[in-house]
Amino acid sequence: MNTAQQSIQQYIKAKDGNRPYLLHQAFAPDAILDMVVHTGSISFPPHVEGLGPIGDVLVRRFGQTFENVYTFCLGLPPEPQAKTFQCKWLVGMSDKSCGEARVGCGLYEWQFNPESALVERLTITIEHMKTLPATDLHCIMEWVSHLDYPWCSSQALVNNAPDIDTLEEVIQYLTANTPTCTSQG
Repeated sequence: MNTAQQSIQQYIKAKDGNRPYLLHQAFAPDAILDMVVHTGSISFPPHVEGLGPIGDVLVRRFGQTFENVYTFCLGLPPEPQAKTFQCKWLVGMSDKSCGEARVGCGLYEWQFNPESALVERLTITIEHMKTLPATDLHCIMEWVSHLDYPWCSSQALVNNAPDIDTLEEVIQYLTANTPTCTSQG
């Protein structure tokens, strides 16, 4: 039987590895995706319905633009039978066309089917998406590739973060006094 944690991990594996075929192990066929974007440096449609269109947005089109993708959920995973789950997230990646590094953060809000534990609704809020020069890519990849994946503590993330001024808002958001995750069974 699938769990909420497994659904989240399959989504991350699908997105980060450009493997849309894995999404059926994460999302219900009629799942809904809502995107709330608070930055002008990346764009997504605000509302998407259905497994196929979600795969197009979160995996296929995303994978055409970005590579070296590492996505982290901060905090502990949800309880196996969680109906809802919220957690902050961090992503580190590079732009395929120019080699620039990207580091972003925000909030995931998950709703799961109580029987299958597949995602019925996902709201992704993007708070920050920082663009760094290609010369910073190596230190960004060194940082994210050594973090626990895909579940990471905010403390580990901060302890190993590169000393780059551009990342300051990301680090501040991820370490703010709001809970890094909440789960309801």
